[in-house]
Amino acid sequence: MDDAYLWLEDVTGETALDWVRARNAETTATYAGDEAFTALEGRIRAVLDTDARIPYVTPRGGFLYNFWKDAAHPRGLWRRTTVTSYRTESPEWDVLIDLDALAAAEDENWVWSSARVLRPAHDRVLVALSRGGADAVVVREFSVLRRAFVEPTDGGFHLTEAKTDIDWIDDDTVYVGTDLGTGSLTDSGYPRLALRWRRGTPIEDATTVYAGERSDVAVSAWHDRTVGFERGFVSRAVDFFNSELYLIGPGDALTRIDVPTDASVSVEREWLLIRLMTPWEVDGTEHPAGALLAAPFDAYRGGDRTLYLVFAPDDHTALHQYVWTRHHLLMVVLRDVTSSVLVASPGPGGFTTVTMDGLPTLTDIAVVGTDPDADDEGHDSGDAFFLNASGYLTPATLLRGDLRGTTDLEVLRRSPSFFDASGLRVGQYFATSADGTSIPYFVVGRPHAAAGPTLLYGYGGFEISLTPAYSGAMGLAWLERGGTYVVANIRGGGEYGPSWHTQVLRGGRHKVHEDFAAVASDLVARGITSAGQLGAQGGSNGGLLMGIMLTRYPELFGALVCQVPLLDMRRFHLLLAGASWVAEYGDPDDPAEWEFIRGYSPYQNIAPGRESRPYPPVLITTSTRDDRVHPGHARKMAARLAETGQPVAYYENIEGGHGGAADNRQLAFKTALAYEFLWQKLSH
Repeated sequence: MDDAYLWLEDVTGETALDWVRARNAETTATYAGDEAFTALEGRIRAVLDTDARIPYVTPRGGFLYNFWKDAAHPRGLWRRTTVTSYRTESPEWDVLIDLDALAAAEDENWVWSSARVLRPAHDRVLVALSRGGADAVVVREFSVLRRAFVEPTDGGFHLTEAKTDIDWIDDDTVYVGTDLGTGSLTDSGYPRLALRWRRGTPIEDATTVYAGERSDVAVSAWHDRTVGFERGFVSRAVDFFNSELYLIGPGDALTRIDVPTDASVSVEREWLLIRLMTPWEVDGTEHPAGALLAAPFDAYRGGDRTLYLVFAPDDHTALHQYVWTRHHLLMVVLRDVTSSVLVASPGPGGFTTVTMDGLPTLTDIAVVGTDPDADDEGHDSGDAFFLNASGYLTPATLLRGDLRGTTDLEVLRRSPSFFDASGLRVGQYFATSADGTSIPYFVVGRPHAAAGPTLLYGYGGFEISLTPAYSGAMGLAWLERGGTYVVANIRGGGEYGPSWHTQVLRGGRHKVHEDFAAVASDLVARGITSAGQLGAQGGSNGGLLMGIMLTRYPELFGALVCQVPLLDMRRFHLLLAGASWVAEYGDPDDPAEWEFIRGYSPYQNIAPGRESRPYPPVLITTSTRDDRVHPGHARKMAARLAETGQPVAYYENIEGGHGGAADNRQLAFKTALAYEFLWQKLSH
């Protein structure tokens, strides 16, 4: 079809931004202009800013690093403390970078991205800062001892804004991939070249270690500085789910690690780990999709194909996360989307596995920190770890354990409750999709209550699992009001292992939509809600899902919230990072693949008018600074819906990146706007 709104893809063009400002004003006046909204926004902001939140930490070299935002520091503080101090009620934090002060001094809208600390001295740091929350960052070297950035004139590493990949090799050398002009990036906008860059030399003189193809997603290089296991690696991502891993040898000779390209591969000390996406036969033994295999790395490189099975999935169980400590492997396992933790220990004949005791039940558990290179002395054991546990109605608990000795878990922090959960319950149900597949979903609300406003959340892509987790903002903005909250574990995620995802790639995408529609219908059939009181929300790939619900299943919903979405699937691969997602959705330039894509692409399937097919009201939100999913998707969809007379509200945050907000103030407003819109439309 002819695209009358192509001009809205001009991200920062004044004509397009004038259109954005006008739509923002309309939406703000309608949904954010009264005292009730202001009060809700204030309560959400208080949750985001409160000092009662858990300051999550990253252990490195005897210190615990944390990035912290609050009302006094909206951009944030990068700081550190010790384990001993962290155990106290009021830790003594050593502030390394005050981002608010830096932004004010440099007149920049800096948003924190990351910090890569140089081992073992832990003085020099590669700090990545973005403008307004974009994926593109400015990289600057920082000295912890001097509490100052190391300027390029003093030999400091510095890179201008780009989607940069960088890692320390030694005190004076890094691996880097960045935008060096024509030919240096892939079609997806990520680095195509892996370079070795020496301190004090121009980036243009850096040595090329590996050059990928323009059609690749990205190329990256990194260095393992573990004492006794120093080595470099290059990864070439051929597409979003297939990559090649190379060991960098003397003279930059590259040796490819012979593993399936669609497997997740990592090397830690003497061990190679291979997590399979699809079945793999080795020496007559077929290993199933979702299995985790281990092999001694040097022996494997030498041709020995002895593989140890560390984890085997079944119909109800999948590996969700795995993280090394110094001598053990922690594995978070989902069984029907509820968590447990296994400890796998290598020995002469393979791995032995035990279940970790003492964990809260019916919660989502995640490993949030280990430091395998820490000294095995005092509180710096390389087998120490941090776990976080929370549930829909259970505030987060931060636990610390140490596999070096006792298996007891220490409670370090508990988050307070941010909403009244009295009378609320969590239930799990299963809906039957169009092809007969059983789809689990969680319902949070008051049991036996009359049908009422219900919010259904979904994602369904890229093997991202939706696990039970506490949200103070959702609780006070939705549950406290009397709403019911539902999370659908539809295919496309990883809740039941890789096949839960791989079966919906490309031409199988319709199963994602059918699963979500099946859950929506099941909620009505069970009397939990009615179609007119059922809302749905999703962002990014979940925003695409909302666009499909709007245009293909409008009769199932009373309102929708569609955030930072993909919507024009005819052009998604031409916009920003879109080319990297062809492996997920298919190639619109291939006539055979466009045939199934155009069947669901929301922008191409908008009804000609409300009289032909009425849609439920929809709020579409995005960010001008989102350099991952182009804001043109959201803009064009909103404009086209308005043209055809469908009820649509639109809001675009000028900052925020793909997350949609650059600080807690913006996040509170965006969150309150979504819940207020849904409540107005569904509470009737």
